[in-house]
Formats: sequence, structure tokens, C-alpha cells
Amino acid sequence: MKSFYYTYLRHIRKNSHAAFYARSFARYSVPKCIMRRCLPSLLRRYDKLPSEEQEYIRQRVDYYCKLSSPAELPANAPTLGDFTFKGCETFDHEYVNSAYFFDAYEYTRYFPDSQRWAFVSGDVNTILPQPSITKSRPVTPDDGNRNNVLLNLDKARHFMWASADPYKWEEKECRILFRGDTRGKPHREKFINMWKDHPMCDLLNTGAMTIYDHLSTRYIMALEGYDVATNLKWVMSSNSIAVMPRPKFETWYMEGRLIPNYHYIEIAPDYHDLIERIEYYEAHPDEAKAIIAHAHEWTEQFRHPKREDLISLLVLKKYFDLLRFR
Repeated sequence: MKSFYYTYLRHIRKNSHAAFYARSFARYSVPKCIMRRCLPSLLRRYDKLPSEEQEYIRQRVDYYCKLSSPAELPANAPTLGDFTFKGCETFDHEYVNSAYFFDAYEYTRYFPDSQRWAFVSGDVNTILPQPSITKSRPVTPDDGNRNNVLLNLDKARHFMWASADPYKWEEKECRILFRGDTRGKPHREKFINMWKDHPMCDLLNTGAMTIYDHLSTRYIMALEGYDVATNLKWVMSSNSIAVMPRPKFETWYMEGRLIPNYHYIEIAPDYHDLIERIEYYEAHPDEAKAIIAHAHEWTEQFRHPKREDLISLLVLKKYFDLLRFR
């Protein structure tokens, strides 16, 4: 009964893809000419905000779109008018996953069909050769990833929360938990093989475990896959602690701005110090609880839909305004 209550009534579960597609197709049925007329009034919301909120939004827009001067695309780059559910293609003429399409279309529909752009869907873990809208990018300290302009894509899969966690940290088991696919991810396989026999660890090469069932554990591994760790968002919203090496990739969640041992427990890239790090926080519970509080604070900023919509529109506007075509 407790599991049913928290899973279905408090929404500690994966997002419903049926609901996502129902909303998406309803949005797709609205003529784009109506949405384009709404854009000026939506953007004016920014001018009405307090200066502190404006600065916060500006910083996030500039983080997602690091372009600061005109950027070039070929004159024959695809247009937004070409970006339709049937037969939509990326800059490289590859077909787009429908979840990526609908998440991008939610905001591109506000802009003219004649606008040319580049769009790359999927798990992008390289720096792109031309300025493109994408879900993810490598973390680089010198803004060398500026060609990867981030939008919140595939968010039904990535943006889930577990803030209604039924357990306090001290009520959870002192255990290190990992469930995840290792196919094509040798770093995950290495981690499991290194620590699978340790009594503090519960590690399996499978995703067959509910979010609710994870939450009885204090420490949950958030290991990157092809790009970011999908579970990081909901782990950081719970009363468990994310454990991981420093992120190599980032998305709309701004993983590159997370502070080690402040928002999550950092372990070495080769995982050798896992038990040592966990034993430290078991001996210093106040520091562990502080990490949980900071993680909640970080997560909270993404849970304001109107502000997230405004930031998304401003990212696209900045990107489109800086494009030039050769």
C-alpha cells in the first residue's frame, strides 16, 4: 500500500510517455501562426521581472547558448518549415527521434518557418562542427563547447523527480546502489566488476528497479552512459545522495556547474576510492545531510514551468539572432 501511494499518488515513478505524446500531438495541432503572434508578449515577460530574476535568467541563457558573436551555417541549412513530424531531418539529414522532435517543436513553433538552423538529436557526446541545437555536450572549461547550444530535449525521460521521498536520510540503509545498462558502456561494466562483491554494494547490469525501490538506499550511483546519467535529476531531488565521478557531459540540468561534495559525492574517475568516500560521509552525517539540502536547492530551480519556457524561448532567440549564412 505504501509503495502504491508513493508511486502513483505522489508520482515517484517514470514519466508517462502516453501523457507526453498526448500533450505533444495536441500542441502540434495548433497552427503555428497563432503561436508566432504570441511570441512578443511572451518575451516581454522578461522585462517585467525584478532585476535579480532577469540576471538569473540571462546567466542561464548565456550558459546554454555560449555563442557571443555571429556564427555561420551553410545557406542551404534546413528551415523550421522543414521541421515536421513526418520526415523531419537533422542538419546531417538523419531522422529525428519523436521525443526530441516534440520537445524542440514546443519552442521552435514560435519562430518563422523561413528561419534556418541546425539540429542534432540523440545522445551527443562530442563537440559539433557547426552551431546546433542539441540535448547534450561535453563539459569544457574554456567554452570550447559553444557550438552545442542546449535545449531541454527528451525531458520526459530525463526530468523526473522524487521529492516526495518517504524516507529521511537517517532512515535509509547504508548501501551503495546501482542499476543500469552496461551495453556499449565499458566504464559501467568496469565499475560493477570492481565493486560487485563488496558487502556495502548492490550493483546490477539492469534497469529493472522502480524509482521508489531505490529510495530505501542512502547512496545511489549516477554513472554517465552515452552522455549524462539519466537518474541524476531524480536522485538529487530525493533524500538519497548521488555518487559519481565529476561529470564529463552536461544538458539543460547544467551538470557542468554542479559542485563536487556540495551537490553530490565525488569519487575518482577510476572508482578506486568509492568505499573510502562513503565511509567518510557515514562518519560525518551532518555533511551528508548538507549535500542533500544543496542538491534539493539545485533541483528546485528547474521546477518553474513558465520560467523554463521563457528561458527556452530566449535561448532560441539568441541562437537565431546570431546565425549568419554563407
